[in-house]
Order: sequence, then structure tokens, then C-alpha cells
Amino acid sequence: MDSVNPGRDHTPAQVQEWPVRFTGSGSEYFRIWIVNLLLILVTLGLYVPFAKQRRIAYFCANTRVADQALAFHGDPWRMFRGFVLLGALAIVYGVASHVAPVAGLVAFVVLCAAWPALWRAGLQFRLGNTSWRGLRLAFTGDLPGAYKAMLPVFVPLMAFVATSVLLGPGEQESASARPTGGLIVIALVLLFVLAVPLSMAATRRYQHGGYRLGRQQARIELRNRSVYATCAKAVGVAIVPAMAVAAVVGILAAMLVPAVAGGAGQGLTGLLLGLGIGLAYFSAAVASVPYLTARLQNLAWNGTRSEALAFASQLRMRPLLWLTLRNWLLVVLTLGLYRPFAVVATARLRLEAVTLICHGDLVNLLGDAASRPADATGEAAGDFFGFDLGL
Repeated sequence: MDSVNPGRDHTPAQVQEWPVRFTGSGSEYFRIWIVNLLLILVTLGLYVPFAKQRRIAYFCANTRVADQALAFHGDPWRMFRGFVLLGALAIVYGVASHVAPVAGLVAFVVLCAAWPALWRAGLQFRLGNTSWRGLRLAFTGDLPGAYKAMLPVFVPLMAFVATSVLLGPGEQESASARPTGGLIVIALVLLFVLAVPLSMAATRRYQHGGYRLGRQQARIELRNRSVYATCAKAVGVAIVPAMAVAAVVGILAAMLVPAVAGGAGQGLTGLLLGLGIGLAYFSAAVASVPYLTARLQNLAWNGTRSEALAFASQLRMRPLLWLTLRNWLLVVLTLGLYRPFAVVATARLRLEAVTLICHGDLVNLLGDAASRPADATGEAAGDFFGFDLGL
């Protein structure tokens, strides 16, 4: 397929660009959100899948591409089945981990073994119940691909949990005398951290490479080194504000603590230390998360295309950063009531940064519902589980 830049080797009649538009408003979504929240509280959480169905349907109905809105057709009762299954798995793991460490380890391994299959079923359900221009989307990723995408983080994670469980309290003391146990744990933690960008790239390749609409099967170009570079830069972005906060708190401590004598001085030192650590973590997250979000969205969608369709994403870090700061401030000042307005504002910024590019006549390229290949096994699995895990 040609480059995403449509201005080369194509006439205007052959190339069409449709920026995504989001028409939702905070006030509209607030009414849905507050009702969902009240019903979740009244039903002790059992209304969660129904609330999720209403939320997804609202955001789909207000997301327009080529002046056509998306639509979500998911059955909340099928989503309820998936919710109950996930709850049951969480309860089994919680009970097993309290009964005996080894039983908890077995339950954790079983949960990890099942999770990629459940994630795939969720993608099938979500995409299979979303339509555009009367055509249902589909997810064609296979089951081995789901396990392969999550393997980089699952291996060190399960090894870390197994090491922590198998080293009992008495054995942990002996391991502390011998540095071997501690070194193994540190090595596994480092391995997990280093594997996170690899898994992030793999999961996005699996997701985007499985998208299908009509005759158009998506494929994606996303290199591991690009994701590693992005994550490294995000760490650098996080360090700067964290160090600035630490420096300010350190200066305050140097000025105030010597003036306070006795136990009050020690209490002030502990207070400033806790405040400095909390503010450093918060400032690092506020700075790095918008950067990472913007870069990963652009990397994934700019590399996603099919035979005739392509995407261009131009989400910028600075507007997302200021929006995140404003959202945090207003959510705190309103005691959480600004939350739905923040969600809508963030969705609008991220969605409207994306443009769909079509090379050719869209109707002929997409075909109709009858031309879409059927995967009865995948659709049945998605309908049974009814999850929404990966989108």
C-alpha cells in the first residue's frame, strides 16, 4: 500500500481523508455516568456490565467517521456472564492465596494461563458487536497469537511470584543471609521491567493486526525498538519534574527543620519526606503518562493500514498534558463529579487526532456484510464470554 501521505502519486478523486469527529458532551455523559454510578452502588456492583454497555454505546454513537457514526450492539446480559466469570476467578485466587501459598500460586498460574484466551474473546466480542456504515467490524487474531503477545511479561511475572511463594518465611531468612535469593528476585524484577515495552509492542501488533472491516484486513508495522525508545524517553520526561519537586522539598526541609527542635522537628522531617515522595511520584506520572499515551497512539495508528485504508494520528503531548492537569484539578475540586466531563474531553482530544485515509471508492472496497468471512468459533467464544478487556 502507498504511504500515508496522500498527496503523492494520487489524484484528489482517488484519495479521501476523513478526520474522526467526536460529538459527545460532558453534560450528556454526566447523566449516563451518575445513573450508572447509583445503580452500581444499589446493586452492590452487579450493574457494572450494564453500565459498561451504556458507556460504550454512548461513545460509539458519538464517534463519527466520514459523517457516519459507529454503533455498539453488545448484549449486556452476555457481558454479565463474562463479569461473573471474571469475578469467580478473582475470588478463587483470593481464597486460594489465603488458604495456602502453594494453592495461591496454582490459582495464579491458572489465571495467567486463561487470561490471553479471555482477552482474545473480549476483542472478538467488542469488535464483532461494533458496526460502521452498516458493516460489523471483526477481530481475526488467533489464540496462539494472544499467548505470544503476553508471553514476554508473563514469564518473569510468574517466575517472580513462584520465587516469592516457594521461599517461605524461614527460607527467606536463610536466603537473606545468602545473597542468591535476593539477587534472583532483583533479576526477575529487572527482567519484567525490560519486558514491558516488548509486550506493549506485541499486544498492539496483535490487536491492530487483527482488525477487519468488510474486505479490508488490517496489518501493522510497529518495531520493538521504537517502543523501547518511546518508553526510555518517557522515563526521562518523568525524571525531570520528579527531581525538581525533590529539590524544592529538600530546600524547604533545609530551611524549616533546623528551626524546629526536638520531636516536632523529627515529625516535620517525616512529613516533608512523605510529601516529597508523593509529589515526586505524582509529577512523574503526570508528565510521563501523556507523553507515553500520545507517542504510542501515534506509533500504533500511523503504522496501521489495510489494502486501501490507512490511518494518520497526530496526537501531541503538550495539549494532552495540559488537559490532564486541568482534569485532575477539576476532579479534585468537585470531589469527583467532574470525572465524566474529563473522560469526554480526553476522548475528544485523542479521537480527533486520528484521520482515516481511503485510496479508492469506499463502498466498493469494503463490500457488504455478506462478503465478510465468518469465523463461527471465534464469534461463539466472544458472544459467550462477553468481555471488554483490550480496547
